Amino acid sequence: MLKVVSLLKRAENISHEEFAKWVVEEHIEFAKKLPGLRKYTVSVSNGEDAPYDSVNELYFDDEDARVAAFGSEHGKAAAADAAAHTAQRVHLLTTEHAQL
Repeated sequence: MLKVVSLLKRAENISHEEFAKWVVEEHIEFAKKLPGLRKYTVSVSNGEDAPYDSVNELYFDDEDARVAAFGSEHGKAAAADAAAHTAQRVHLLTTEHAQL
């Protein structure tokens, strides 16, 4: 299973509270439509001074599924929505190893 870890920093014109509402209540609608997405989690930082405002985790069966998802109409719309609400996005492609 492939896990994409996305670190998001809100756009300067958006408060931390507005960003939290957007990422938890609005952006999720894009994730729900991504083909091949197996699991999606969002963790919102606990303060304005954090280097990132959220950590989003997206799970796919493999790299091909991820590429297909983000190449789809829904994937492109999700990326555009994220770009409109963020100043910085860092994406890490990982393989999860549960230890405990």
